[in-house]
Amino acid sequence: MDAAPDAPIHLDRQITPERSLPTTGFKVLLGAVIAVNLIVAAFFVAIGATPVPIFLGLDVLGIFIAFRVSYRRAATRERVVVTSGEVRVLRELGGKAMAVWTSPTAFTRVDLDRSGRHGAELRLALSDKRLRIGQALGPREREDLADSLEAAIASARAERHPSP
Repeated sequence: MDAAPDAPIHLDRQITPERSLPTTGFKVLLGAVIAVNLIVAAFFVAIGATPVPIFLGLDVLGIFIAFRVSYRRAATRERVVVTSGEVRVLRELGGKAMAVWTSPTAFTRVDLDRSGRHGAELRLALSDKRLRIGQALGPREREDLADSLEAAIASARAERHPSP
């Protein structure tokens, strides 16, 4: 960050998506799908429809791949840091963090658009640049994050540019 290392942090929020199914639940679900598919496959083999088990195996593979993709996306983290000098957004995937937004605190705006189909959409804005943040949050959590960001930015501005 451009700010001094000892500069106070006004906001440091990490946003992580919620996983709808824990790893144990996934194993139970996949085990149940495999068990049902084995029973169905045995029935089709018994009546002479030998190609059907291949497609049932592809069904299990498809479910496995879909959950792997879902869990990989759930590993994405977003971190928003506000100091007196800057607002920074970092996105982390697989242990690698990458800064996707850096702007001076004094000129950064928080835009909360409530007209969206799925609730509020939260953006950081600087001139004509915009970045959507908090997409992993629900509408109410996005509104809370917007309030926290606005308060942190106001506090950071007051620290950097105190009133006489």
